[in-house]
Amino acid sequence: MRKIISISSVFLLLLAPCAWAQATKTPASRRGPTVAVGSQGVVVSGRPAATAAGIKILEQGGNAADAGAATLLALSVTYVGAFCVGGEVPILVYSAEQKNVKLLEGLGEAPRDAKAIAWYMKHGIPDGDVKAAAVPSTIDAIVTLLKVYGTKSFEEVVQPTLAILDAGGPTWYIDTGSNQRIETGVHWQVDMAVTFRKLVESEKSARGTRQQKLQAVSDRFYRGDIADALEAWYIEKGGFLRKADLAAHKTPVVDPLTTKYRAYTVYKTGPLTQGPYLLQTLRLLEGFELKKMGFNSADYIHTVIEAEKLALADRDEYYGDPNFAKVPMQKLLSDQYTEMRRKLIDPKKASLELRPGDPYNMKPTKPPTITGPWQGGTTVMCVTDKFGNVIAATPSGLSSTAGVAGRTGIIHGSRLSSLNTFAGTPNVIQPGKRPRITLSPTLLLHDNQPVMAISVAGGDQQDQAAIQVILNYVDFGMSAEEAFEAPRFSTEHFIGSFGQARARLGSLSVPNTLPAKVQADLRARGHMVTTSCEGVGGVGLIGIDPQIRQATAVGPTAGKIE
Repeated sequence: MRKIISISSVFLLLLAPCAWAQATKTPASRRGPTVAVGSQGVVVSGRPAATAAGIKILEQGGNAADAGAATLLALSVTYVGAFCVGGEVPILVYSAEQKNVKLLEGLGEAPRDAKAIAWYMKHGIPDGDVKAAAVPSTIDAIVTLLKVYGTKSFEEVVQPTLAILDAGGPTWYIDTGSNQRIETGVHWQVDMAVTFRKLVESEKSARGTRQQKLQAVSDRFYRGDIADALEAWYIEKGGFLRKADLAAHKTPVVDPLTTKYRAYTVYKTGPLTQGPYLLQTLRLLEGFELKKMGFNSADYIHTVIEAEKLALADRDEYYGDPNFAKVPMQKLLSDQYTEMRRKLIDPKKASLELRPGDPYNMKPTKPPTITGPWQGGTTVMCVTDKFGNVIAATPSGLSSTAGVAGRTGIIHGSRLSSLNTFAGTPNVIQPGKRPRITLSPTLLLHDNQPVMAISVAGGDQQDQAAIQVILNYVDFGMSAEEAFEAPRFSTEHFIGSFGQARARLGSLSVPNTLPAKVQADLRARGHMVTTSCEGVGGVGLIGIDPQIRQATAVGPTAGKIE
């Protein structure tokens, strides 16, 4: 067995369970990131035990999908506030064998009962309550990852997680929202281990192919006795989900969205997430000579922020579950629309209004549809292996305040709070509809070879951080580690994705290390500048040199094998 060379524990992105819904920045670690460089496989995630789980599977001959599954399972029990079995996880996979990228849309749906939807439309979507829980999507996403790309069994990849639970840790607290916390206690660990072992039992007893055995894992969770137990808990707690909602769940495997930026190809999640606005932003920025402006100069920061404002306005206006909403994605990414929108960026004046475009009539602006009334956890995972496969995933939970689901050990997310109750808008809640989430991993290719996988925690700030990492790498020639560590800036000039919080028009947060002269220049252009010592977005990434097949993992916890 190959030796683990580097596993360390710097915690960069793990905040309180509801923090990612509200917070826009991640405390910067004083110890800096952890870095692992290797050619046989690297893993980066939000917890050392999860990184170790992925490394262990790579040691045992597993590929990136196997290691990714093990890492995600371990993350689901090592920081419940950031990710849980009742959460969600979009996964981008580059297959070295197939030479392509696919997206696993690991996201649950709203209840299918029309009466439940009518209740939401009348009363709103309660933040954190069991009524805000979508169908748990984690287990089927992991099973789908193993079925389509993996080589290991569910029993093999869940072993590191069972070892964590059997050792008696961790103990988690559920935030009740009233400055009180309820300890989940030892039963949570025991019950979660029992649930996982039930899934293993179903796999082992099932007949047929490896894929059929893996399907038995999902079937027991979504259609068997575990689903029965979850339904009983939903009814007890006043939730709207039912076993029929669980039984209908399936993880789609689809083509991701993609665009060119300079000489690179960028792969993103679709309009079911906020991901496409990263592509729209890069399309706008390609028309500017960013390198000549200088890194974090006033011209550079102004140009990037103004491009993001335009793309974010389109996000809020048009994105939603493509099974329910017609999203004009091709038009939004078209040359004609991009060139028209790019002209709206005034080099000397900050925009102080929401300006979605009109891709249907090819007009540069239109009034925003959502004008009020206004209301109001995520972690990271990237893996590469010795075969050249690359995975970027953004797991999240936004844990509900309802606690553990009976004796299943399962804690649910509250992702339905990312839907809205504005009738006629693309992201309005409907029966069986998936919320437009902020989770949005990224893959970057050059000459058809992966060169970077990026995962970011931080709600609405995720893709602002990812955009700057890409610009640092592509335009300014930074290494993966330099691109990670470079100071970042951000805006809240958008409608919030959690409860549709009012946009902070003209807002611009910059590092407190930014020279006073640059800050003054930005204020003179109309930006509402504030400074912060915190980082923007909790980033985990893997940079890859395809020439020597060497990968550099940078993030909260990174590990490699040799």
